[in-house]
Amino acid sequence: MPGLIGKKIGMTRIFNDEGVQIPVTVIEAGPCPVVNVRSEEADGYQAVQLGFGAKKNKRTSKAELGHASKAGLDAAPRLMREFRTMNGEEYEVGQQLTVELFEAGDRVKVTGRSKGRGFQGVVKRYGFAGRPASHGHPMSRNPGSLGPGTDPSRVIKGKKMPGRMGGDRQTIRNLQVVRVDGDRNLLFVKGGVPGARDGFVLISK
Repeated sequence: MPGLIGKKIGMTRIFNDEGVQIPVTVIEAGPCPVVNVRSEEADGYQAVQLGFGAKKNKRTSKAELGHASKAGLDAAPRLMREFRTMNGEEYEVGQQLTVELFEAGDRVKVTGRSKGRGFQGVVKRYGFAGRPASHGHPMSRNPGSLGPGTDPSRVIKGKKMPGRMGGDRQTIRNLQVVRVDGDRNLLFVKGGVPGARDGFVLISK
């Protein structure tokens, strides 16, 4: 089955029947219209193209408007993504997919773009222990030796060094759906998911 495109609302907690609190991420998922359907005969693979949100007309190209109008949409989706489908699954252009695809207890994977942290050192970026921090040590957060001078006389590729951190596409698997709110198009997923508030995420089984 395909998944859904959603927007991360934030985190909160809910209580189960035994009174145990569960940390959850609230995701506004869908409704996602089917904008296009890929077939094995025409495209070489099976997939559905889903949309989420709506763009302003002044920020939409004519090609995007034409693509959306074929699906019966008044405005071009703000975000479009493809989800692979299995044999036997049939979807029609214009069909709306909602959170009813999921049920409480389902296991899902959530993909998003992690928070950008900017340029960071090795202590924050990779969890290095650092050098001695007492008595005014001049290199307490220094990465240490980068490469021997004689052999190999260079810095090895892939060496963990300071640099840009975050802002990467990340996927967390095996997250549990705790609650589904069909009236408000909300999914309550146990634990955290990548990204900041109002960031777009992809949810699939």
